[in-house]
This record gives sequence, structure tokens and C-alpha cells, in this order.
Amino acid sequence: MADKIAMNPDGTLHVPDNPTIPFIIGDGIGPDIWRAAVRVFDRAVEKYYGAARKITWKEVLAGEKAFQETGNWLPPETLEAFRAYLVGIKGPLTTPIGGGIRSLNVALRKELDLYVCLRPTTWYPGTPSPVKHPEDVDMVIFRENTEDIYAGIEFAAGSIQADKIQAFMAGELNVNYGFSDTTGVGIKLVSEEGSKRLVRAAIQYAITHKRPSVAIVHKGNIMKFTEGAFKQWGFEVAEEEFANTTYTWGQWERTKQAKGQEAANEEQREAEQAGKIIVKDIIADNFLQQILLAPKDYAVVATLNLNGDYISDALAAMVGGIGIAPGANINYRTGHAIFEATHGTAPRFADTDSMNPSSVILSGVMMLEYLGWQEAADGIRQALAETIKQRTVTVDFFNLMEHATLLRTSQFADAIIEKF
Repeated sequence: MADKIAMNPDGTLHVPDNPTIPFIIGDGIGPDIWRAAVRVFDRAVEKYYGAARKITWKEVLAGEKAFQETGNWLPPETLEAFRAYLVGIKGPLTTPIGGGIRSLNVALRKELDLYVCLRPTTWYPGTPSPVKHPEDVDMVIFRENTEDIYAGIEFAAGSIQADKIQAFMAGELNVNYGFSDTTGVGIKLVSEEGSKRLVRAAIQYAITHKRPSVAIVHKGNIMKFTEGAFKQWGFEVAEEEFANTTYTWGQWERTKQAKGQEAANEEQREAEQAGKIIVKDIIADNFLQQILLAPKDYAVVATLNLNGDYISDALAAMVGGIGIAPGANINYRTGHAIFEATHGTAPRFADTDSMNPSSVILSGVMMLEYLGWQEAADGIRQALAETIKQRTVTVDFFNLMEHATLLRTSQFADAIIEKF
């Protein structure tokens, strides 16, 4: 009998052997890649757990299919299902044009307060890459998902709201920017609570997965009271809540000022030898250089919403593109999580059975790990890696590989399943 996933009093998940998991099939290529992915999930669970475990899939509507069937891009019943069943998965969704919901993905994140956008980035041998050593890339991005410019508080040039904000800033705050009726206005929101819960989750992940460092990526040199505060609040979380397991560059700076640089360096060396996680910070534009020059120096990354968007896609490109990049949106306090393909809908290729399903398959791997079903997750990941290594791939990789065999979306799923 199917059952609901629930949150235990101690903050862990209670996962029944037959959980119901809602899914959104997605728009464009969504149905093609979902049909391939769900077969992989079901066969993996059957292979590694036999009759002891099984997922009951519950389709819920969003995007074009929802609009066609209900007249609503995001029906209330869909949100209620994700609230009730805690964990879900989705394909890519169309963003409605002409007003209303700016982004269905953003709406889901806001409604469920999914404050972490989790994007692991690793390279699978054989995957085409534009860099010489993609094997050096092994990072997990924690992107803050609810604040920053992406909160969506912005007003068009010439609007009453934009004019009022400009008048208030000039008159009450003495901000002499040279406003005009051709100036649009956006507001950047960064809170202490939002920053700390994001960095807290990143540090806890590093502890659990034995990662050596957490890098706080920011533009605090320019935006001192938003991005700069994000960095400072992140250091505070590390020093106040994880004092026994972390060492921060903030501590290094204070020791340097009090005792000199050599003493600070020795203090950090001792912390590293003791197995402490180094919590460091780096300016965002420098970080985008360093992931090309020295990617081995970074393991877990905590950053704000806009920076996280750029960084996630840049790293994905280094290991093969967003077609193979998984993602999740998680609230670690409530347990709510939606795992998702990170690419777009590619409507030109809808119903062609030709596109790469790896993003949604690997997002399902993340989901199985979140449920604690590690054997099935590892089995899928290893089988997918072997399939790519054998150069049996879909058209996106086929066009970039020599001596490759072209597979359709459904055949790629078959190739994975054969390797369990």
C-alpha cells in the first residue's frame, strides 16, 4: 500500500517502503525524457530491493498540460500534492508569456519555501567537455533560492511604482542617482535568516559527505550590505554553530591582525590536520576564473541566487552541459524537496525521442539519495557513467564524440537498464 513520506521529530525523513511521489511530466521534451527516466527508476528499485520497495508515481499538473486541461498554469491541487507528499520530481516547464506567473519554477520554490537550490557538478568519463581536465571538477553548489534580485521585486521604467521609489530615494534617502522616467527599479533582498540557513545547509552537507571546504562566493566588495553581509553571516554560522568542525577565513584574519600572518597560517594548518572543514570566501568574478584554473580547490559552494544561477550553468558546461546537470530545490527544515531537470523545454524536439534524459535521470538519483535508497542511486549513476563511457549516447553527445553510437532517448534508458 502506498504511503506518504513524512518528517520525523528529529528532522530526519520517514520514508515508507512504498512511497507516493508526485511528478510533473514537463513541457516540450518533458514527456520523452520522463518516460525514459521513470523506467530507469522503477527497474533500479526492483533490481536492488526486489518486492520490498516500490515507488507509486502520482502525476500532478503544471505548465502547458495544466493550462490546456484546467485553464491554470499551476493548479492549487499541484501545490497541495507537493505539500502533502513532501518529495516530488519534475520535468522542464514553460514560462507563461504575457503576465501572470513570471516563472512556474520560481512559483513552486516560493510556495514551498525551497530555499536551497542544490546543484552537484561532476564529470563522467567520456563526456564531451570544453576544458582540458573536467575530471578535476567535483563541486556541489548551494544556491540561495528565495531572495536576492530573483525575489522578483522590480518595476518598469515610467511606472507609477518606479517613479514613487525613485522619488522616495531622492527625497528621503538623499540618493542622487540621476533618476528619470527611463529608469527601471529592482530591489535586492538579502536577509540574515535566509543567508544563515543556506550556509548552515552547505556546512552540514560538507560534514555529512566529508568534503574539505565550503566556499562562500559573493560580491561583497561592491554590495557590502547585501552580499558582504551574506559572507559575514556565513562565517558567523560556521563559528557559532560548527565551532568543533570548521575553521573560517574570518578566524584567520583575526589571528593575523593579533599575532601576524605566520601564526594565522599555522592555525589554519592545524585546523586542516585536525580534519576541520575550511570555510573560505571568494569574490564571484574571481571564482569564475578559479573554477577554470584550479577547480580542485573547491568542494562545496554557498552563494546567493543570481551568482548561483551563473555559477551552476558555467560549471555544468565544464562537465558536458546542462543536458547532464541534475538539480534539486529543498527545504531542509520541513523536508519538502522537488528534484528537476535543469534545462529548458526545447519545444522543437518535442515527441522526437531524441534528447538526452540524463538531467532528469540524475535528478532522480539525487531524489533516491535523499530518500536514503543509496543502492539504487549508486546503481543508476554507475550504469549511466558506463553507458557514456562506451560512447552509446544521444545526439547532443554523439555530435561531439568520435566513433560514437547514436541512441534515441528511449534506447539510452534501455542501455542504462541493461547494466544494472
